[in-house]
Amino acid sequence: MSDEVQSNMIRSVVRGFGAALPKRVVTNRDMEAIVDTSDEWIVQRTGIRQRYVAGDDETTASLGEAAARAALENGGLTPADIDLIICATSTPDNTFPATSVNIQNRLGMSHGFAFDVQAVCTGFVYAVTTADAYIRGGLAKRVLVIGAETFSRILDWNDRTTCVLFGDGAGAIVLEAAEGEGTSADRGVLTAHLRSDGSHKDKLYVDGGPSTTGSVGKLRMEGREVFKYAVGMITDVIQAAFDSTGTTADDLDWLVPHQANRRIIDGSAKKLNIAAEKVVVTVDLHGNTSAASIPLALATAAGDGRIKKGDLVMLEAMGGGFTWGAVLLRW
Repeated sequence: MSDEVQSNMIRSVVRGFGAALPKRVVTNRDMEAIVDTSDEWIVQRTGIRQRYVAGDDETTASLGEAAARAALENGGLTPADIDLIICATSTPDNTFPATSVNIQNRLGMSHGFAFDVQAVCTGFVYAVTTADAYIRGGLAKRVLVIGAETFSRILDWNDRTTCVLFGDGAGAIVLEAAEGEGTSADRGVLTAHLRSDGSHKDKLYVDGGPSTTGSVGKLRMEGREVFKYAVGMITDVIQAAFDSTGTTADDLDWLVPHQANRRIIDGSAKKLNIAAEKVVVTVDLHGNTSAASIPLALATAAGDGRIKKGDLVMLEAMGGGFTWGAVLLRW
């Protein structure tokens, strides 16, 4: 999807942001006691130093609720101000109903509507794009967009190539309708570009599901194959976002990538000539939290004052499927 700049249009502007993490921190040293690995090996190949793992009393919905409440508070809003909740997740509390409906209930909302988006690690980018379409179409004025995951529930803790990579957490933003002039100087979502290619399914997938095994299954990944495709796919959609808005890497204030692997992040930025100091990196703190990684990174960088009002921010991700996409917005 792309969006050409046009006059007198409604933009989807970020009103608030928030994040939530489980109580338990699992360091690389802790992982050494679980599988045959080392802190040095994990850091060298991924950049990850720790991750958060949900306890028995923490779920995707509970983390999503906490992130949502933080985003509402940050934006000076209450659940009564929200028209729509979109939750991006691959680890729902239940097969159905949607985790977003669970979060809606936890927030005390009985108005509006809610649904989930499933595009694995690209889920938050897809959810922001979907929220933007609803806002520009006049079907919602304020949308709570959440990325929430408990990937620890679908990991094979005997597979040292995957269990060290992932963590749990949630992040959220509130998007609200605001009038723009139709230029790249507008605040809000400026353009979005989404892609998918199902021929790559076997490179990153979960080996279970209601319709096949009747079980949840475990995550399986061909890491080298994913890495091989990642940089090219990511740079493709980022360049498309620049081209459609007449902007360049020089205009960008921040790149907020999906936090999967430090080498993929660095490789993508280098290929696009985006300076390292413009890249928000939280993979060392959170690991790969799938659909939660971008909103967690946004909340980190906006919370510490790096991302400021008026900054040009690029969101990008690639996930199982393959799915990939980018959103360019002005904060």
